[in-house]
Amino acid sequence: MTIEAVDSRARGLRPRREAESGGVVGFLRHVDWVLLGAAVAIVAYGLRAIDGITKHDPGGSVAGRQALYALVGGALLVVATLIDPAVYRRYKSVIYGGTLALMALVLVAGAATRGSHRWIDVGFFQFQPSEFGKVFFTLFVAGFLADRAKRLHEFSVPLAAVALAAGPIALVFVQPDVGTALVYTAALGAVLFTVGVRWLHLAVMGVAGLLGVLAVLWWLPAAGVNVLKPYQAHRLTGFTHPGTDPRGANYNIEQSIIAVGAGGLRGRGVAGATQTRLDYTPAHATDFAFSSLAEQRGFLGASFLLLLYLLVVWRGLKIVTASRDLFGAAVAGGIVFAFMFQVYVNVGMAIGIAPITGIPLPFVSVGGSSMITNLLAVGILQSIHVRGRRRH
Repeated sequence: MTIEAVDSRARGLRPRREAESGGVVGFLRHVDWVLLGAAVAIVAYGLRAIDGITKHDPGGSVAGRQALYALVGGALLVVATLIDPAVYRRYKSVIYGGTLALMALVLVAGAATRGSHRWIDVGFFQFQPSEFGKVFFTLFVAGFLADRAKRLHEFSVPLAAVALAAGPIALVFVQPDVGTALVYTAALGAVLFTVGVRWLHLAVMGVAGLLGVLAVLWWLPAAGVNVLKPYQAHRLTGFTHPGTDPRGANYNIEQSIIAVGAGGLRGRGVAGATQTRLDYTPAHATDFAFSSLAEQRGFLGASFLLLLYLLVVWRGLKIVTASRDLFGAAVAGGIVFAFMFQVYVNVGMAIGIAPITGIPLPFVSVGGSSMITNLLAVGILQSIHVRGRRRH
């Protein structure tokens, strides 16, 4: 037998890791700098906005504390970018079990605020598991469906995914946190669509979901079974019948609309934004942060923020199409659609075209869990993008 000498320097025989990595410079070359720049710009703009929004609050501005959360989130963004998405797929069962455990823990040991159990108080930080669950939930559902890619035409596969997803959604719903439960549902729908579930099966599940909504809103209450809390029912009633109770259930939305309209084209500034400064707009640093931003910075300032959001969504959708595998595409699709859904609902409730649900405005609303989670999600998108680019 004759063994021929082979030049080990030939590119085709290099170790796969060496051929794909290209070193630090090669890695950085594949980062989506437009997405990263857009996320950093939103964070910076949001911190500046929050500084003005909370400047006249008791205790003063919270922008410094929010910036600290942004730094923590930025560190996680870097770490997530370095982790191969295949790791999440491999440990999807652990991610799912951990998510369920955290959701159950917050119901048992969570701090109660206005009748809701959404946070675990760890002293210096109020940890909100449902925020982090938005990402973990998407990773699990995407992994479950990607592992069964050859059987997606069978109705039993997406049905099993929905059944498993129902656990975290239900645990969030009973906290009660309807808004976040809707975000989970939006992410689930996006993942099902991205992996290529048949249209007929999507339609059947959509109709079933609609019947469930009708049951919760009308049929069960008519039978004496109230699934929603009284304040949640009042919010929906106020949304469907605006102007009927301006001093009660509709007070928040009425004040929010006034604040948005008062901003005009260029805004009233921090000192002149009386709706925010005098606390007429409720939850002006959290649920209605967009209303306060629009009052202080006007149509131009609000439009600038929305354009930055649009840039993030556009880059995210490009990552869906450039992913190296179905799992990456599904994760990116779920993250991007959930992000877009949160922006739409938060802005929509600020201007009266969506009911009040308590969904925070990404990167802007005050809250450590939301800020850190959104930056973590950007890191996962970057990780998918980097591996997808290096494949080509």
